[in-house]
Amino acid sequence: MNLGRILFSFTLAAAASALSLMTAPSHAQQPAAVAIDNDDISGVVRGPNGPEAGVWVIAETTELPTKFAKIVVTDDQGRYVIPDLPPNVNYAIWVRGYGLVDSPKMRAKPGQQVNLTAVPAPNEAAAAHYYSAIYWYTMMKTPPAKDFGGSTEIPKEITQDIWRQRMNNVDCIGCHQLGQESTRTIPGGFGEFKSHEEAWMRRVAAGQTGEWMVNRLAGQMGGVPFKYFGDWTDRVAKGELPKEKPSRPAGIERNVVISSWEWATEKHFVHDLISSDRRYPTVNAYGPLFGANEYSSDDMPILDPKTHKVTFSKMPVADPNAPESFGPPLHGTAVLNPVSPSAYWGEEKIWSQRANNHNSMFDKKGRLWLAAAVRGIENPAYCRKGSDHPSAKAFPLERSGRQVSVFDPKTQKYSFVDTCFGTHHPQFGYDADDTLWLSGSGPVAGWVNTKLWDETGDAVKAQGWAPFVLDTNGNGKVDEYTDPGKPAEAGKDMRIAGSGPYAVMPHPTDGTVWYTVNVFVGPPGFMRFDPKTKLSEFYAIPKEGIGVRGGDIDKNGVLWGSGSNGSLIRFDRSKCKAPLNGPGATGNHCPEGFAYFKYPGPGFEGFENSSAEASYYTWVDHHNTAGLGENIPISTANLNDGFVAFKDGQMVMLRIPYPLGFFAKGLDGRIDDPNAGWKGRGLWSSSGDRTPWLMEGGKGSKPRAVHIQVRPDPLAK
Repeated sequence: MNLGRILFSFTLAAAASALSLMTAPSHAQQPAAVAIDNDDISGVVRGPNGPEAGVWVIAETTELPTKFAKIVVTDDQGRYVIPDLPPNVNYAIWVRGYGLVDSPKMRAKPGQQVNLTAVPAPNEAAAAHYYSAIYWYTMMKTPPAKDFGGSTEIPKEITQDIWRQRMNNVDCIGCHQLGQESTRTIPGGFGEFKSHEEAWMRRVAAGQTGEWMVNRLAGQMGGVPFKYFGDWTDRVAKGELPKEKPSRPAGIERNVVISSWEWATEKHFVHDLISSDRRYPTVNAYGPLFGANEYSSDDMPILDPKTHKVTFSKMPVADPNAPESFGPPLHGTAVLNPVSPSAYWGEEKIWSQRANNHNSMFDKKGRLWLAAAVRGIENPAYCRKGSDHPSAKAFPLERSGRQVSVFDPKTQKYSFVDTCFGTHHPQFGYDADDTLWLSGSGPVAGWVNTKLWDETGDAVKAQGWAPFVLDTNGNGKVDEYTDPGKPAEAGKDMRIAGSGPYAVMPHPTDGTVWYTVNVFVGPPGFMRFDPKTKLSEFYAIPKEGIGVRGGDIDKNGVLWGSGSNGSLIRFDRSKCKAPLNGPGATGNHCPEGFAYFKYPGPGFEGFENSSAEASYYTWVDHHNTAGLGENIPISTANLNDGFVAFKDGQMVMLRIPYPLGFFAKGLDGRIDDPNAGWKGRGLWSSSGDRTPWLMEGGKGSKPRAVHIQVRPDPLAK
């Protein structure tokens, strides 16, 4: 009997049992009911052994303009309160938790007391169905150390650390949550195969990113990952289960309230959303949320959380003849048409776009600044050699894959800032010019003086860029420099490069700009750029850190990043002992500035002291928008279905248990009303898996926008 039949038959029996438990008189002392308002639902969750603590209660409705759900956690007496529900609609309400299977869904309305009966899982397999992906993903084996170095089919240049980095937060997991049900099984739509290894070869060739996935796994990694992926899913198919089990939410984790809306479409990849200005988090209070699609569509999804309505804005480009932004030399991880048919969409081309917005940021005027293409890849003359633009004279640029757009929600007007450098993540500085700093800029630091652009509308004058040059001669200014890969020369500075800036982090007080760099190519680390001197400093991630992806800077100038070793990385420049410039300051001169804090969850076999958590991005809550305090680093917990905050030396898991498979690329905080306590603030994010049909619900599932709030206790309303 398969798992679906087990759950179905068991749920039928549980429904009858639940009905008898709810109607039979009980002489045992029961938890007292919680008084509620007419927009709340409350009750007690009980199991066969009494109240169930630390389980989720989910209320969902389809009677609003878009599907909406609200999720809370029970207290130590099994009590729950789902606060502030949209009134006058019916909700399906049920219990989900570790050690359980979903309880029968009951019908409820705000203002009602609804007691629920938890359903124990009939066996370990049924219980494991609800575990976060990390518990399943760590069943996959890692090649032993002896297999690296060129003695096996693993390419010689692939070290065990590189393997771990790419199986952590760089390659597949940079786009998908691995370990969820749809990835630990092989879709029948792909057909029959002799082995799971062969099935994985076919699987990664599907869709519009198939070419890149095949090139990465079969080319650069010598095809060896197929063997390990195949062994993993083969063992899962034969009934092997995770060795470790998750713990139920405890402490602050029980105070979390999650609101969730479907938005975009079932074919949309919504990379991120934005809710407010990072520097001024009351901007756009109670206003709409704006999505960033990347690759999938130029129809920007917009969610109004007050009315629960989803609308779309068509993102234009400046050049009406601009090509779709697919494939080399534009964006090499996606191509114009499917490489091989998808098990879900066949040969249908489901992605079509030109603007290709990766991220957006609000400014204090309530406008959105988008890292989006406005034209084709070839740069105009003012960017190139021979231009009299000051930056082009110093370092001409021939191409840029994305530029900058500006969208004013009040007027619905788009404007274009045609940058010579590429763009990826935008962040505003704290200077009088409201300088917009951007990553994805390749070999240079790139910026837009938005004050000057507002005054003149001149995108050429408003932008600037400079190469990353280390002051290796130690005189405090940019001199003649050697190029990347060339030997150091006495008296010269040194220009460095790689895959370039990934996250961009303007310092809140001293005017410098920090980046995470070389996530994909070159030595990974943190880069500091000083706009005054145009000099840079580079701090390589020590060997034990392996690598870093997204990062942020706190109010004290300390950096935090999502490490490839399953930890939150901290870098504090003030702890450095060696000189910060001169011939020795080339990256490995400040190991004492680094510290590591293990993420929750198990590690792979052989690396049990680490976590396999593959965090994509880290963001620091400067303004206590989450309710956990100021200056709290919060990382995406991509294999743990949510986020993890680092508070008082402890990891606090903010899990989104429904739909299973939540996978975020970033997060944002907003204060709607600073005088409304926990109700007036919260985090915002979107499920950012490139393939929303892989999460719970399957084909037809839409991305979700979520609001995460932390109340003072599990029953606050």
